[in-house]
Amino acid sequence: MASMTDVIFLLLIFFMISSTIVIPNAIKVTLPQSQKQTAAKPLTRITIDAGLNYYAAFGKQREKKVSFDEITPFLQESYEKEPEMYVALYADETVPYKEIMKILNIANENKFKMVLVTRPIR
Repeated sequence: MASMTDVIFLLLIFFMISSTIVIPNAIKVTLPQSQKQTAAKPLTRITIDAGLNYYAAFGKQREKKVSFDEITPFLQESYEKEPEMYVALYADETVPYKEIMKILNIANENKFKMVLVTRPIR
C-alpha cells in the first residue's frame, strides 16, 4: 500500500518532471499537454495507447507490445544494463489515471526515475 508521501512524490513527478522527447514512435498516442518541460533523456520507454495496449522499448530499440505483467521484468532488465536510466511514460490523454498509477507504482517500488511525457501547450 502506498503511503501518503509516496502518493505526493508520484504527483510531484507527474506535474514537475514532465518531458518532451522526440523519438520516432509508430504508436499513435495523443499526449496530454503541460506547461513544464524538461530535457531529461530517458533510455527506457513505456507507452500506453488509447486501447490500453502496453509497449516497451530500451534505448534505440523499437517499441514492442508487452503485457502488463512483462513491464516490471523489462524495466528491471533495463535497469541492470543502465542503472542511471529514466523511464519515460507515454500515455494517451484518454488513458484512465488508474492505468498510469499502475506504472508509477512499479517505478516507485523499484526506485526507477520516472518521467511523464507531455506535449507543450501551443
